[in-house]
Amino acid sequence: MLQTNDCLSELRDLLGPAGCMEGEDLPFRNRTDWSFLPPTTPLAVLRPTTTEEVVQIMRQCHANQVTVTPQGGMTGLCGGARPTDGGVALSLERLTGIEELDPVGMTMTVRAGTPLETVQKAAAEVGLFFPLDLGARGSCAIGGNLSTNAGGNRVIRYGMTRDLVLGIEAVLPDGTLLTMLNKMIKNNAGYDLKQLFLGSEGTLGVITRVVLRLFPEPGCSSAALCIVPDYETVLSVLAITRKRLGPLLSAFEVMWADYWHQATDRAGVRAPVGMGDGSHAILIEMQGLDAEIDGARFDALLEYLLEEGHVLDGAVAQSLGDIAAFWATRDAAAEFANPAVIGPHISFDIGLPVARMDEFAQEAKAKLLDQLSFHSVFYGHVGDGNLHVVAWKPNADPQPLDEASRIVYGIVGAMHGTVSAEHGIGTLKKPYLPLSRSPAEIALMRQLKQALDPKGLLNPAKIFD
Repeated sequence: MLQTNDCLSELRDLLGPAGCMEGEDLPFRNRTDWSFLPPTTPLAVLRPTTTEEVVQIMRQCHANQVTVTPQGGMTGLCGGARPTDGGVALSLERLTGIEELDPVGMTMTVRAGTPLETVQKAAAEVGLFFPLDLGARGSCAIGGNLSTNAGGNRVIRYGMTRDLVLGIEAVLPDGTLLTMLNKMIKNNAGYDLKQLFLGSEGTLGVITRVVLRLFPEPGCSSAALCIVPDYETVLSVLAITRKRLGPLLSAFEVMWADYWHQATDRAGVRAPVGMGDGSHAILIEMQGLDAEIDGARFDALLEYLLEEGHVLDGAVAQSLGDIAAFWATRDAAAEFANPAVIGPHISFDIGLPVARMDEFAQEAKAKLLDQLSFHSVFYGHVGDGNLHVVAWKPNADPQPLDEASRIVYGIVGAMHGTVSAEHGIGTLKKPYLPLSRSPAEIALMRQLKQALDPKGLLNPAKIFD
């Protein structure tokens, strides 16, 4: 305890009252994330404003054996940013700001606590585009996006977050500063060390600054909602759309009929088109450069799909407002927690071979219902193999998470999928990591952790024990 007191005393002097919050001043938002796990009680919430302060924090905590949990926007769903009792939470919420925007090199250098939406708007102001996008854009921090390798809505075209990062600055558990703010797309000078920290959920180092890759702002956007009769047709439409739109295809989202009815009948989202006898609704989005040329290409695609009988019914966006309305059906899951819709439920983020997604949905739905009396609905980024499952047992609060997880992840493992497509492992998915990673892979992860954090002080008990 003496070591801890000495450490906190040093940190109080370093950060001041606004940067070191303790006791009754502990903000509730820093005690747990969106995983619905119970809040913890850290010794303090530390809120640095500079990289040098992060370095000093890590040195002090390393010397005094104090655990540190890095935090961004606290929008994670797996408990990755939930601090340990008796440790400190290292919140980067004040480490914000855009340091440089290079329109020629098409890069942006930004501090890790900066909200994603701020990055998007700054790029747009100079006619550029940062493609990472997810529902928590106004709250999530770019450093958290990197540490979880966030996916989002446009992975089919632009890739995961790691594909949008050129360089980073990171602080190791002992306070060593690694400044790797590379701005070049081509740089093969030795190991690409930034990749160690992207997707490592804050267990290997604290990301403090990043260099992001920007793209030309789309000159036009088109979208359509298509109703199809079966999953085989979903796969056919995906293949045709990829061939005819190529790199212009920015999203291919699929909603199973059960999800569609929850979104439009219960959540109150206006249905731009009726499901009828269809089995799936497909949201196709294209981002082009020229409205006349690329818009005509999109129209030709839809005409072909109708003529060939792939689509039972559909709606085509006539404005940006229509595009937003189409996306509202896909984003309606954010409203499912409302008791008037579903209420308490469990969300699963999994990855599967695209061809087996419907097979998974049917098997999971049957087993959850038969074995646990769970209802379930399915939707996701089918174009990149990411399926989301919303499952719930009516009138149960809390929901029986472990029982449902064993069923869902058991099927995922049998189908050689992944238990986490874009949300990370955190603490909730630790028991199921061996379903997606081999013993040799997990052993190497442990070696990396041991090499960079031999005392086990940085975000302990996350990903694996």
